[in-house]
Amino acid sequence: MMRQYGLATNYTAVAHPSQPNYLALWSGSPQGVRDDGVHRLNAGHVGDQLEAAGKSWMIFAQNLPLTNASGQPGCFTGAAASGGPDGEGDYARKHEPAISFLDVSNDSARCINHITDFSHFDPAAANLELIVPNLCNDMHDCPIATGDAWLKSWLGAHILDSPTWRDSNSALFITWDEGSSNDGGGGEVATLVISKQTPPGFTSDIPHDHYSLLRTIEDAWGLGCLQNSCTANNLSEFFR
Repeated sequence: MMRQYGLATNYTAVAHPSQPNYLALWSGSPQGVRDDGVHRLNAGHVGDQLEAAGKSWMIFAQNLPLTNASGQPGCFTGAAASGGPDGEGDYARKHEPAISFLDVSNDSARCINHITDFSHFDPAAANLELIVPNLCNDMHDCPIATGDAWLKSWLGAHILDSPTWRDSNSALFITWDEGSSNDGGGGEVATLVISKQTPPGFTSDIPHDHYSLLRTIEDAWGLGCLQNSCTANNLSEFFR
């Protein structure tokens, strides 16, 4: 896959452990979070920016329950869950950033309309879509080979072979939350850029991080910037 698409070879996460990186990507800051616990944050995020600009967003989180704490259809705010309509596996709130923001978690209708499981995945559902695999398919709890096999199968069937991808000028970014060192604050991670504007096999050693990816999204639609994304570069070299 790396030979067919673009690869950012000098891309780092911004913190340890996992959750601060997702919050940084979604809101431009870890918001003071330094752990994987349950947090309720009062801050702006890219979902707010998109809606203010008349754009849409969706998060598809594998094995996310579609019921609330009472077992009724609603917004799930728990820390973890297993199984569901999209199959076996474990969901972890720490990997799904939007639910940590009060203007989402306290608004049941907004939560339901923007966050769902994989059984409802639609590549044409929104302008921005964040796809969060379960703890096995993201290689957290299972071998790398398991995650690779899942990604190869799921990506083609659900995105790259879809009419939405074929007939649009979309971009797809595949990245990891954190690496194994402290480089950049969170360690070096592989980040793939898949776009019809990206030459096959193109690589860039320009330093980037999760704030750069957020800035790329913001710049694509003229959304402005959020906290640390305001001083970040973007990944414009991948789009020619």
